[in-house]
Amino acid sequence: MTATTYKWTVDRYHQAIAAGILDDQPVELLQGDIVVMPPEREPHAYFNTEVGDYLRGLLGNQVKLRDAKPITLPNHSEPAPDIAIVKPLGKVYLDHHPYPQDIFWLIEFSQATLTKDLGQKKAIYAEAGIGEYWVVNLQQLQLIIFRDVVQDCYTTELTLSAGTISPLAFPNIQVEVPRLLNP
Repeated sequence: MTATTYKWTVDRYHQAIAAGILDDQPVELLQGDIVVMPPEREPHAYFNTEVGDYLRGLLGNQVKLRDAKPITLPNHSEPAPDIAIVKPLGKVYLDHHPYPQDIFWLIEFSQATLTKDLGQKKAIYAEAGIGEYWVVNLQQLQLIIFRDVVQDCYTTELTLSAGTISPLAFPNIQVEVPRLLNP
């Protein structure tokens, strides 16, 4: 007997959410699969909050920071990155989550999900054309930065544990790497 799986579209996924079918657990849509998100532990929540506050202070009203909110991608994906730094489009987001063209960069804080964040999510974000993706590796206290998408793959990877980094979209902003790794 051959197993057949059902691949969800973003529209069908939204219909399931509206119908209340997915109310019991936090989930995200990754390449047509509904994936249960692991519970957020204390360090993850702490880093997310502190880094979010730090970036809001640096970037001000140039951006909107969305904490663990969905983004809609064309590859049957609607992940909920830990922090999405997006264009401040106001009420546009009443009609849809940010699309790739609305996203400056994404950040994931990774401990239990490190393999998924460095594998599947990195591939999904590159395929969608997200120009910059940061992974804060909470296991080794490193910032891993992916940039420069060419043919659906990031071609630049930087691993930092000190110094400063400027996001591609904001070259005049200096993000202190230690503030991301030990807020």
